[in-house]
Amino acid sequence: MGKIKIALLHLLPIAGDVEYNQKLIEQAIHIASNNNAKWIITPELCVSGLQFNHKIGTGWINRQPDAWMSNLSRKLKNLKSTVFLGCPEKGSNGELYNAVFVIDKKGHLLGKQRKINSIIDDWSASGDVTEPIKTDNVEVGIMICADAYTKDIAYNLFEKGAEILIAPSSWGPGLHGPEGEWEQRSLETGLPVIVCNRTGEDETVRFWDAESMIIKNGVRLLTHKSKQSAILTFEWDLQSMELISSHFDIDYI
Repeated sequence: MGKIKIALLHLLPIAGDVEYNQKLIEQAIHIASNNNAKWIITPELCVSGLQFNHKIGTGWINRQPDAWMSNLSRKLKNLKSTVFLGCPEKGSNGELYNAVFVIDKKGHLLGKQRKINSIIDDWSASGDVTEPIKTDNVEVGIMICADAYTKDIAYNLFEKGAEILIAPSSWGPGLHGPEGEWEQRSLETGLPVIVCNRTGEDETVRFWDAESMIIKNGVRLLTHKSKQSAILTFEWDLQSMELISSHFDIDYI
């Protein structure tokens, strides 16, 4: 596959309101699909919101795919889009993880990446595997939010054959906010980095100025922040790994 459209769902999820967030995700996916996006990327923990634990606890977290994710997978068969979905999951021994699932346009679960640097996620265990996930014949490396904080995970994905890095994130500016980590990971690996961030706020974190962005060779090519949910669509060449669009096409919700 060469030129495709990619959509970043720069959303405003509500911490702990899983049903609301699921409906928001479905609405945004339909808009992105109508814009002919073939890859659709959500922020980190879009299903739950980042700081959900203090509101609803963790007893609701399921093995995945659960009923909702299975239903979404069936819908993707008609939409012909691949989704990178940020969602908590329960492991086989009851451990809980902050994960991103890759569901392809046939509704198949291609794979998942569990967040490694989960120290601040007091409910979540740390994943212990980093492997690129082959999507449309492209090896995609996923680094979830703080997994971009040091070079180790990005470089490990690069060494294992990743051709592009996708960073679903809930990372707002301020104390411990991003300070060039994504740009540095791009420089160190030579890989493009696509960051899908979010807006809004949770109990102790504000995301109103958080940015989604496209980075290559350490340079921000496109950026976006907004006070409301937005679908950011752009064209990308998967063969040359070059940005085609000069700007995001933006649909607000």
